[in-house]
Amino acid sequence: MYPVLRLLWQSYKHRNDPKTEFGETYVTTHICWPWDLDIWWELNNGRTLTLYDLGRIPLGNAAGLTQALKENRWGLTVAGSCPRYRRRIRAFDKVTMKSRALGWDDKFIYIEQSLWKNGECANHVLIRSAVTSKSGIVPPETCARAMGHSGPAPTLPDWVTRWIAAEAQRPWPPMQD
Repeated sequence: MYPVLRLLWQSYKHRNDPKTEFGETYVTTHICWPWDLDIWWELNNGRTLTLYDLGRIPLGNAAGLTQALKENRWGLTVAGSCPRYRRRIRAFDKVTMKSRALGWDDKFIYIEQSLWKNGECANHVLIRSAVTSKSGIVPPETCARAMGHSGPAPTLPDWVTRWIAAEAQRPWPPMQD
C-alpha cells in the first residue's frame, strides 16, 4: 500500500523549504518503519523505490516543478530506474536522502537519489522521469523554462549517458517465449 500519510507528512514538513536551483542537492530524512521491511527484516527493495518518491516530491515542490505541473495541467511519470543496493537498512534506522536533478535529454529528466545511514551510502538510484500532457511527453526544456530555468541542459555525467545508451539497446517489447 502506498504510504499516503508519509507523503502528506513530507509535503507538510517541507512546504516552506527554500527554492532549490536545478542541480542542487535536496536533503530529506526518513525512518525505516516495521511495515517497510521484507522477510529478512530489512528495508524492502520495492519500498526503497517508494521512499525515493517521498524525496522527489518535496524536491519537485522546492524546484518549482509542482507549480509548473499544476499551471500547465501536466503529469509526471517514472520512465525507468536503475537502483543499486549496498548496505542494509533495518527497522527504525534513520536515513538521510539526497536527491538532485542531473539534467535532461530530448525526452527525459534524469534524477539521482541516494540513502545514507551513519555516513555510509546504503543505496543509490538513477531515475528517468517524463513530464506528460494530453499530447504525450512534454520536451524537458519546455518544462525547465516553466520552472524558471533559462539556461541550457546541464551536461549529463558519463555514467548516465552510458546507461541511456545501454537502455536504447534493450529490446522492447521484451521477448516472449
